[in-house]
Amino acid sequence: MTAITETTLMKFRTTIATLFLSLAACIPFHASAQTGWPSKVITYVVPYPAGGTTDILGRLIAQKLGQALHTTVVVENKPGATGAIGSAFVARAPADGYTLLGASTASHAINPVLNAKLPYDAIRSFEPVILIGTIPSVLVVAADSPYRDVQALLAAAKKKPGTVSFASGGNGTILQMSGELLKEQSHVKLNHVPYKGDVPAIQDVMAGHVDFMFAPTAPILAHVKGGKLRALAVATRSRVASLPTVPTMAEAGVANFEAEQWQAVFAPAGTPKEIVQRLNVEINRILQDREVVAHLDELGVTIVGGTSRQLAEHQKADIAKWAKVAKAAGVTLE
Repeated sequence: MTAITETTLMKFRTTIATLFLSLAACIPFHASAQTGWPSKVITYVVPYPAGGTTDILGRLIAQKLGQALHTTVVVENKPGATGAIGSAFVARAPADGYTLLGASTASHAINPVLNAKLPYDAIRSFEPVILIGTIPSVLVVAADSPYRDVQALLAAAKKKPGTVSFASGGNGTILQMSGELLKEQSHVKLNHVPYKGDVPAIQDVMAGHVDFMFAPTAPILAHVKGGKLRALAVATRSRVASLPTVPTMAEAGVANFEAEQWQAVFAPAGTPKEIVQRLNVEINRILQDREVVAHLDELGVTIVGGTSRQLAEHQKADIAKWAKVAKAAGVTLE
């Protein structure tokens, strides 16, 4: 009786194992097995001009992603309206995994709260794929500026309201909004001077034509180390590795002040979840590649990665933050 039971049990286990293997063979391990994706060229849209941070990141990721997916990923620049033109193009694209968007804080957190006529919904029109990383802003003044620290700058602004000016790369950029955030939190009046891009703004700060600006680390690092700019503080929670002696805004006396740009990848709303997941997995791997890490370090990008849900949460929190700043400052874009 015992022998019969053991034999029957063994046959039962064998049958179950065979059935399991048969079912497993039918289950796809990744998106391409289920959908045939990708079977053609993928377009990675950069909604800004060539040469900027979003463009450089897009080309770096596109090359590596193409290798990982055994296809070609081409970068297409569609600049204009602080990222709105390219973003709207992707929002209208077929949700089939063949069109991606290299987005930023401007296009997907600030524009949505400043422009009521934006031709896309920053949340509903897209599927979040991955948060590539963040870029700290640095409060800089000219090397010969009388302001040796943030408190001296704010004291001058309080003593003579409206006489202290700050530059930015344009209306609606995070660099402008960083200045607006400083106005709100410090209760001072500052004059905003917008430029057509970060470079001319930085040049005029160096020349002393504008008192200060919040700038990305990459374009000002050489000027700070070369003695042409003085970095007063970084707008991050912790100090920045490339500027280890520069205090955070909190250390400089402005509590709870953070203004980091971020770079991310989105797909059109409705893109199949298995494709979004595959993209997330592959780009997370790319962000661990030594060559990519080195390039991002040069750009001053702090790598984040993570899940698509984490990007969605980060974006929503940033939208709420900048909406509050925009309302307090009365800043709008039409």
